[in-house]
Amino acid sequence: MKIVIAGGHGKIALRLTRRLAARGDSVLGIVRNPRHIEDVKAAGGQAALLDLERATVDEVAAAVAGADAVVFSAGSGNSATAARRDKMDRAAVLLVMDGASQAGVRRFLHVSSINVGCADDRGIGEGYAVYLRAKRAAEQHVFARTDLDWTVLRPGVLTDGPGEGSVDLTPGNRLAPSGARFDQVAREDVAAVLAALLDRPETAGRIYVVVGGDTPVEKAVQV
Repeated sequence: MKIVIAGGHGKIALRLTRRLAARGDSVLGIVRNPRHIEDVKAAGGQAALLDLERATVDEVAAAVAGADAVVFSAGSGNSATAARRDKMDRAAVLLVMDGASQAGVRRFLHVSSINVGCADDRGIGEGYAVYLRAKRAAEQHVFARTDLDWTVLRPGVLTDGPGEGSVDLTPGNRLAPSGARFDQVAREDVAAVLAALLDRPETAGRIYVVVGGDTPVEKAVQV
């Protein structure tokens, strides 16, 4: 398969690139910083230089042309302003979906956040609340698409430790009960789940929450 990853220099994205490249897939990571190109190549992928805050739909379509799937794993970063959170965590998702649709790429995986599904933002801080609002709006864009075979993955609190190869993967409601969840999951295991979801077109149209657990990844995604 040929996979394009938006946010190709991210910590999940580089891990996913290594996994996909190791099994023989072709990976193209979209990055905005030319200094990140070599890191993507070192992980086994190729890089396309494109700033998703300023790119056009035509530019994105050109970047993803010929792909079997697009994975959106870009983000605004911890210290982003509210304006940048809206651009990267919401508007860029819509931009990449439009580009994929224009290029005829139907499969789209969106990396979201576990707490997007929580109804109550109280007590979490305004910065994080702004982030979650942008991510919720992005998910609404995703849910509305009938031209894409989308899957949304909502990871828990991300860690950089070694992956366990096992997770707790559960269907995620579009609006979960009040109260945030802060279960952890290794980025390596999130990458493993994404790779497995790419192999399973029957997971299109579904939302999953992933945290650390005891079920082997390959078994967890057999739903």
